[in-house]
Amino acid sequence: MIDPGPYLGKYKFIPIVTGPTASGKSAVAIELCRKAGGELVSADSMQIYRGLDIGTAKDSPEERNEIPHHMTDIIDPGESFSVFDYVNGAEAAITDILSRGKLPVICGGTGQYISSLLFGIDYGNEDGEKISKAEEYYYAYLEKEGVDSLYAILKEEDPEAAELIHPNNVRRVVRALAVKKGTGVSFSEKNRKSKLSGPSFSFMAFMPDIDRAVLYDRINRRVDIMMKQGLEEEAKMLYQNEKAKGTTCFQAIGYKEFGLYFAGEETLEETAYKIKLGSRHYAKRQLTWFRHMDAEIETIPSDDAKASADYILSKCKI
Repeated sequence: MIDPGPYLGKYKFIPIVTGPTASGKSAVAIELCRKAGGELVSADSMQIYRGLDIGTAKDSPEERNEIPHHMTDIIDPGESFSVFDYVNGAEAAITDILSRGKLPVICGGTGQYISSLLFGIDYGNEDGEKISKAEEYYYAYLEKEGVDSLYAILKEEDPEAAELIHPNNVRRVVRALAVKKGTGVSFSEKNRKSKLSGPSFSFMAFMPDIDRAVLYDRINRRVDIMMKQGLEEEAKMLYQNEKAKGTTCFQAIGYKEFGLYFAGEETLEETAYKIKLGSRHYAKRQLTWFRHMDAEIETIPSDDAKASADYILSKCKI
């Protein structure tokens, strides 16, 4: 564990605010930063992309001007970025914030990012060449046999990983299989073993406690707002970016659904419905992921950001 020395000051833990999309975690994190003079470190795998602001639900420009944000807007659509890259960047940002006497506040809903920080999962490059070759093998298999057949292999090879990875998340399905083929150790077992060294910092995680029906209603209303804010134009910009086609951001919820609309085969209303449905399914998968971390995450109210921020600070203070 990295010694924060005198920099963490009156806090014994660095707070992580996580949870499913539209659960209110960002509002809590912003209030935390305001009350503690903190800086926000994003743990969102889509907010790393420049220019994708509406569909990724980034904090407003005013909030980003008020509160320094880290690990946001750091690469262009089409550039590669791994969990290993995230951990290195986030830990460097945390160290920098602490060195200036500020409190880092981690906020985001990408399960792998949260797990990597909270548990200290090591996504190092050992066996990198073998894993890369295995990925090439499975991508070739995918091209020939399709995603259903590929996912069936994952369920047989690593049922624990299959439970957490959606079959449409091809990149993660391939990665999980490639880790097993390249190292001889299942993706799930590798993650468990990599926790043994522990996290680099002392973290404490919190998640808004929100009723499923309320969450889904928030998601639906958020998509309506995104459409009014110009999500169609943002998606069009992404579709015109040749470098981004076929990459992770191009396949993200809120963008991939525009394909048939731009082809003239669906209406804008049908596209919005598909985004809402995909977002609700994604929230369900997030909740499944976080349920596997129940012992590590404390629930907080979802409807009072200021009260939740006060509670988190009381738990993290020395």
